[in-house]
Amino acid sequence: MRLVDYLDKGASLGGDALCLVCDGRTWTYDEVGGLAGRIASALAGRGVAPGDKVAILAANDPVAFTCVFGISRAGAVWCPINPRNEAAENRDLLALFDCTTLIFQASYAGLVDQIRGDLPAITTLVCLDAAPEWALSWESFLDCGVESVDRPALDDLAMIVGTGGTTGRPKGVMLTGTNLETMTALTLMSYPWPEAPARPAYLALAPLTHAAGVLCFPVLASGGSIVVMRTPDVGAFLGLIASERVTHTFLPPTLIYLVLDHPALPSTDLSSLQCFWYGAAPMSSLRLEEALTRIGPVMAQLFGQTEAPMMISTMAPRDHFRPDGSIAHERLSSAGRPAPLVTVSIMSSSGELLAAGERGEIVVRSSLVMRGYYKNPEATAEASAYGWHHTGDIGYLDEDGFLHIVDRAKDMVITGGFNVYSTEVEQALMAHPAVADCAVIGLPDEKWGERLTAVLQLRPGQAVAPDEVQAFVKERIGSVKTPKQVEVWTDLPRSKVGKVLKTEIKERLGS
Repeated sequence: MRLVDYLDKGASLGGDALCLVCDGRTWTYDEVGGLAGRIASALAGRGVAPGDKVAILAANDPVAFTCVFGISRAGAVWCPINPRNEAAENRDLLALFDCTTLIFQASYAGLVDQIRGDLPAITTLVCLDAAPEWALSWESFLDCGVESVDRPALDDLAMIVGTGGTTGRPKGVMLTGTNLETMTALTLMSYPWPEAPARPAYLALAPLTHAAGVLCFPVLASGGSIVVMRTPDVGAFLGLIASERVTHTFLPPTLIYLVLDHPALPSTDLSSLQCFWYGAAPMSSLRLEEALTRIGPVMAQLFGQTEAPMMISTMAPRDHFRPDGSIAHERLSSAGRPAPLVTVSIMSSSGELLAAGERGEIVVRSSLVMRGYYKNPEATAEASAYGWHHTGDIGYLDEDGFLHIVDRAKDMVITGGFNVYSTEVEQALMAHPAVADCAVIGLPDEKWGERLTAVLQLRPGQAVAPDEVQAFVKERIGSVKTPKQVEVWTDLPRSKVGKVLKTEIKERLGS
């Protein structure tokens, strides 16, 4: 399926049904489809051919999101560009992806102006709102359309996505229509959905350039509505769940912690929620248990990566509980079971597949896995060594088939000759009532090789002494895994999608 086919599928279930909602304004499927058609026609009028790369640089916005379907109907390739990136990183991505067209919001005109001179391949610049003199206005762009356009995708390539870029120069992940169709099928078969004729309502607070965006496709295929939040606001998020009768939403753990701490949570009507996805980073088991109690039995984990979007393993709301209805505490630290259309194994560094309980790199086989890295055959070959996709995560499968992620391979700390997985220490630290978030790293040390170091972000009004934290961790997981150094910072450095940047922490601590 092309990306626009999800929109068309939703429209086939009722063109006058609600499709997009933002700031009190609504768009039906027919309205969104009509605008997507005009965008496709305008792209063709500007010379965009099947397989050409079209980038969108915008915050969450319903018109910008509609451009995705116009790009798809024109047979072009969608390249989401994160507006939170630095200008140089976005310049490198646009050049790497061979983009010929860039659609952007006026709020990012300064960024675009800064880099456009270095991007000669981009022949069309389109501004969605107040256009600068060097870009086409939105109305002028739409007037470029000359005929109705509905083209097939070239070689099934649907989108190119930049990797996070936290460890070196980003790469371009090529995702095909088949990859995203597999992801959509896994989403629909693995989690609860309203029974027809009821339709889902999905609330998108997280960036549509990332996980929150691709989760829209199964919603559209079900004829559901997407409520778009332009800016993150936890209070408004809770209000929209109640007022829009939201059934599905997604947040990374850091934002879920803010939801749990928000004073409006106890009085918010959450009865419409069926599936509250969490993922993109490890979540504290204790805070997950709190969410299951205070938000409700609707929490649903997903584990994936850009190269295998979203659904390597899944944990539906019911999987968080035992048959008698009690919380299955032993599962809360897992990433669920491998998804039905995905084969997951654990591999040693020499390419040997390991038995249940043994720790090694998590490797994957599935039509979910990317085609490869754009114009980077060396990195593609490295990621697919031994015939498996290598995730870079260390983990194990337990006897019940649940996948446990113990660390990123690069984040394991070797201290005093022992392998210490940072996520295990972080889980222990998150159990302390004063700790809001944390990161554990290894710093060079003459005695220990690497000195296990914890950096804490505390809850408002809290204070804690380093020796108290060390005693707390030692009691739970032993002295070897107890940080030798404890720092307290006001805020932890984070990526554009909220992940803690351990490389930046190391730099700031002078490693």
